[in-house]
Amino acid sequence: MASGSKEHKEQIRLGFMTAVEIGDRNYVGGLLVTDRFGRPLEFQCTTPVKPNRTQELLYGPTLVPFILGDLLAKALLDRVSVKPSLIMTSRVEILQLRTKVAIPIIYDEASAESGSKPAQSNSSQSVGQEIRFGRQTFRMHEDFTEDQSAVERISQQLSDDANMHEPLERVGEALRETMSTVTARPRVA
Repeated sequence: MASGSKEHKEQIRLGFMTAVEIGDRNYVGGLLVTDRFGRPLEFQCTTPVKPNRTQELLYGPTLVPFILGDLLAKALLDRVSVKPSLIMTSRVEILQLRTKVAIPIIYDEASAESGSKPAQSNSSQSVGQEIRFGRQTFRMHEDFTEDQSAVERISQQLSDDANMHEPLERVGEALRETMSTVTARPRVA
């Protein structure tokens, strides 16, 4: 294998992003960036965000996609110092972040957090074609079909039996653990 190819493999950074609901409509997001072997390089999480009643009324069914995609996910990506080459998420609402960043984002329906169902969200309109990554099937944003080649190129540098569900589960567990040990007051969106 050429040394240039080896260097390229070492530069792959995988992002695993999710958000969980804690308490009554409080949301917290997390982003784990790993190397291609799944070893953590950086982890960031947000403070809890709770929409106020006026926001609930004004945003209606677009509130959760706004909080998860526009507020939490964007803040996480802006804050992280090790930028991922690809982001995988278990929340369909985060897929919409792709319209604001140049990083491919793929959605893992099989490990979706409870409450993250495409049929119940305006984000369902953004769910596009399936793509194989590791041993899982993900979905891409329908407006960014050109991401397929980038995702496939990254996938070729990973083991065919790589489990991409497990790191997403780790992020969710880390968020729940962090929130159970912190007595932070939710901030208003």
